[in-house]
Amino acid sequence: MSQRYEIRFSGAGGQGLILAGVIMAEAASIYDGKQAVQSQSYGPEARGGASKSEVIVSDSMIDYPKATVVDALLALTQEACDKYSHDLKEGGVLLIDSDLVTKQPKGNFKVVSFPIINTAKNEVGREIVANIVALGAMVALTGVVTKESAEKAVLARVPEAFVELNKKAFQLGYDKAAAAK
Repeated sequence: MSQRYEIRFSGAGGQGLILAGVIMAEAASIYDGKQAVQSQSYGPEARGGASKSEVIVSDSMIDYPKATVVDALLALTQEACDKYSHDLKEGGVLLIDSDLVTKQPKGNFKVVSFPIINTAKNEVGREIVANIVALGAMVALTGVVTKESAEKAVLARVPEAFVELNKKAFQLGYDKAAAAK
Protein backbone atom coordinates (compact mmCIF):
# COMPACT_ATOMS: atom_id res chain seq x y z
CA MET A 1 0.00 0.00 0.00
CA SER A 2 1.21 3.49 -0.76
CA GLN A 3 1.45 6.13 1.96
CA ARG A 4 -2.17 7.24 1.45
CA TYR A 5 -4.99 5.26 -0.19
CA GLU A 6 -8.29 6.94 -1.04
CA ILE A 7 -11.56 5.04 -1.52
CA ARG A 8 -14.92 6.50 -2.49
CA PHE A 9 -18.19 4.58 -2.15
CA SER A 10 -20.92 6.30 -4.21
CA GLY A 11 -24.50 5.67 -5.19
CA ALA A 12 -27.94 6.81 -4.12
CA GLY A 13 -28.87 7.88 -0.62
CA GLY A 14 -30.32 4.96 1.32
CA GLN A 15 -28.08 2.29 -0.27
CA GLY A 16 -25.92 1.93 2.84
CA LEU A 17 -22.78 3.43 1.35
CA ILE A 18 -21.98 5.53 4.40
CA LEU A 19 -22.11 2.40 6.52
CA ALA A 20 -19.85 0.61 4.01
CA GLY A 21 -17.32 3.44 4.37
CA VAL A 22 -17.52 3.35 8.15
CA ILE A 23 -16.94 -0.41 8.14
CA MET A 24 -13.94 -0.07 5.79
CA ALA A 25 -12.43 2.60 8.07
CA GLU A 26 -13.04 0.44 11.14
CA ALA A 27 -11.43 -2.56 9.42
CA ALA A 28 -8.35 -0.46 8.69
CA SER A 29 -8.03 1.28 12.05
CA ILE A 30 -9.40 -1.16 14.63
CA TYR A 31 -8.45 -4.50 13.09
CA ASP A 32 -5.45 -3.73 10.84
CA GLY A 33 -3.87 -1.04 13.05
CA LYS A 34 -3.63 1.58 10.29
CA GLN A 35 -4.64 5.22 10.30
CA ALA A 36 -8.06 5.82 8.75
CA VAL A 37 -10.60 8.60 8.40
CA GLN A 38 -14.10 8.44 6.93
CA SER A 39 -16.23 11.32 5.66
CA GLN A 40 -19.57 11.51 3.92
CA SER A 41 -21.58 13.75 1.67
CA TYR A 42 -25.11 13.57 0.30
CA GLY A 43 -27.49 15.93 -1.40
CA PRO A 44 -30.49 17.60 0.22
CA GLU A 45 -32.76 14.84 -1.02
CA ALA A 46 -30.86 12.27 1.16
CA ARG A 47 -32.75 9.18 -0.03
CA GLY A 48 -32.43 8.73 -3.75
CA GLY A 49 -29.97 11.56 -4.50
CA ALA A 50 -26.29 10.96 -5.15
CA SER A 51 -24.29 10.28 -2.00
CA LYS A 52 -20.71 9.37 -1.23
CA SER A 53 -18.65 8.03 1.60
CA GLU A 54 -14.89 8.49 1.47
CA VAL A 55 -12.25 6.56 3.35
CA ILE A 56 -8.59 7.50 3.58
CA VAL A 57 -6.25 4.77 4.81
CA SER A 58 -2.59 5.32 5.57
CA ASP A 59 0.33 3.76 7.40
CA SER A 60 1.13 7.18 8.85
CA MET A 61 -0.78 10.21 10.14
CA ILE A 62 -3.45 11.55 7.79
CA ASP A 63 -2.99 15.29 7.34
CA TYR A 64 -6.06 15.98 5.17
CA PRO A 65 -9.32 14.05 5.72
CA LYS A 66 -10.89 14.44 2.26
CA ALA A 67 -10.24 12.44 -0.90
CA THR A 68 -8.43 14.44 -3.57
CA VAL A 69 -7.04 11.78 -5.94
CA VAL A 70 -9.21 8.67 -5.60
CA ASP A 71 -7.49 5.28 -5.87
CA ALA A 72 -10.69 3.20 -5.92
CA LEU A 73 -14.28 4.20 -6.64
CA LEU A 74 -17.51 2.27 -6.26
CA ALA A 75 -20.43 3.61 -8.30
CA LEU A 76 -23.80 1.95 -7.74
CA THR A 77 -25.74 4.40 -9.93
CA GLN A 78 -25.13 6.25 -13.19
CA GLU A 79 -25.66 9.60 -11.46
CA ALA A 80 -23.01 8.79 -8.85
CA CYS A 81 -20.59 7.55 -11.51
CA ASP A 82 -21.03 10.73 -13.55
CA LYS A 83 -20.74 12.97 -10.50
CA TYR A 84 -17.88 11.34 -8.60
CA SER A 85 -15.58 9.66 -11.15
CA HIS A 86 -13.80 12.86 -12.25
CA ASP A 87 -10.96 12.54 -9.75
CA LEU A 88 -10.33 8.80 -10.06
CA LYS A 89 -6.58 8.58 -10.53
CA GLU A 90 -4.79 7.08 -13.49
CA GLY A 91 -4.22 3.41 -12.75
CA GLY A 92 -7.06 3.38 -10.18
CA VAL A 93 -9.99 0.99 -9.93
CA LEU A 94 -13.63 1.69 -10.79
CA LEU A 95 -16.18 -0.83 -9.51
CA ILE A 96 -19.63 -0.39 -11.05
CA ASP A 97 -23.01 -2.08 -10.88
CA SER A 98 -23.33 -3.37 -14.44
CA ASP A 99 -27.14 -3.12 -14.38
CA LEU A 100 -27.28 0.54 -13.36
CA VAL A 101 -24.09 2.11 -14.74
CA THR A 102 -24.33 1.71 -18.51
CA LYS A 103 -22.19 4.67 -19.59
CA GLN A 104 -18.66 4.26 -18.28
CA PRO A 105 -16.41 7.28 -17.89
CA LYS A 106 -13.30 7.50 -20.04
CA GLY A 107 -9.95 7.20 -18.35
CA ASN A 108 -6.88 5.11 -17.75
CA PHE A 109 -8.17 3.00 -14.88
CA LYS A 110 -9.35 -0.57 -14.45
CA VAL A 111 -13.12 -1.12 -14.59
CA VAL A 112 -14.65 -4.05 -12.74
CA SER A 113 -18.32 -4.59 -13.39
CA PHE A 114 -20.95 -7.00 -12.09
CA PRO A 115 -24.62 -6.68 -11.06
CA ILE A 116 -24.02 -5.78 -7.40
CA ILE A 117 -27.62 -5.07 -6.39
CA ASN A 118 -28.95 -8.09 -8.30
CA THR A 119 -26.30 -10.27 -6.65
CA ALA A 120 -27.56 -9.14 -3.25
CA LYS A 121 -31.18 -9.65 -4.24
CA ASN A 122 -30.95 -12.94 -6.15
CA GLU A 123 -27.85 -14.73 -4.79
CA VAL A 124 -27.88 -13.59 -1.16
CA GLY A 125 -31.64 -13.21 -0.92
CA ARG A 126 -31.91 -9.61 0.34
CA GLU A 127 -31.28 -6.45 -1.69
CA ILE A 128 -30.55 -4.55 1.53
CA VAL A 129 -27.07 -6.15 1.76
CA ALA A 130 -25.91 -4.74 -1.59
CA ASN A 131 -23.59 -2.41 0.35
CA ILE A 132 -21.91 -5.42 1.98
CA VAL A 133 -21.57 -7.18 -1.39
CA ALA A 134 -19.92 -3.99 -2.70
CA LEU A 135 -17.71 -3.74 0.39
CA GLY A 136 -16.48 -7.31 -0.11
CA ALA A 137 -15.68 -6.48 -3.73
CA MET A 138 -13.77 -3.33 -2.75
CA VAL A 139 -11.73 -5.26 -0.18
CA ALA A 140 -10.77 -7.81 -2.86
CA LEU A 141 -9.93 -5.16 -5.46
CA THR A 142 -7.95 -2.78 -3.26
CA GLY A 143 -6.19 -5.00 -0.74
CA VAL A 144 -6.05 -1.92 1.51
CA VAL A 145 -7.41 -3.96 4.44
CA THR A 146 -7.23 -7.69 5.00
CA LYS A 147 -10.25 -9.80 4.21
CA GLU A 148 -10.30 -11.05 7.81
CA SER A 149 -10.31 -7.54 9.25
CA ALA A 150 -13.08 -6.39 6.95
CA GLU A 151 -15.22 -9.40 7.78
CA LYS A 152 -14.71 -8.80 11.53
CA ALA A 153 -15.71 -5.15 11.05
CA VAL A 154 -18.85 -6.16 9.14
CA LEU A 155 -19.91 -8.70 11.74
CA ALA A 156 -19.28 -6.25 14.60
CA ARG A 157 -21.87 -3.94 13.00
CA VAL A 158 -24.75 -6.32 12.33
CA PRO A 159 -27.36 -7.79 14.69
CA GLU A 160 -26.90 -11.47 15.56
CA ALA A 161 -29.90 -12.48 13.44
CA PHE A 162 -28.19 -11.13 10.29
CA VAL A 163 -24.64 -12.44 10.76
CA GLU A 164 -24.92 -15.30 8.24
CA LEU A 165 -26.68 -13.10 5.67
CA ASN A 166 -23.92 -10.50 5.87
CA LYS A 167 -21.14 -13.12 5.83
CA LYS A 168 -22.62 -14.54 2.63
CA ALA A 169 -22.99 -11.07 1.07
CA PHE A 170 -19.41 -10.10 1.92
CA GLN A 171 -17.98 -13.40 0.60
CA LEU A 172 -19.97 -13.21 -2.66
CA GLY A 173 -18.77 -9.67 -3.36
CA TYR A 174 -15.21 -10.60 -2.49
CA ASP A 175 -15.27 -13.70 -4.75
CA LYS A 176 -16.86 -11.93 -7.74
CA ALA A 177 -14.33 -9.09 -7.62
CA ALA A 178 -11.38 -11.45 -7.06
CA ALA A 179 -12.43 -13.41 -10.14
CA ALA A 180 -12.57 -10.20 -12.20
CA LYS A 181 -9.13 -8.93 -11.10
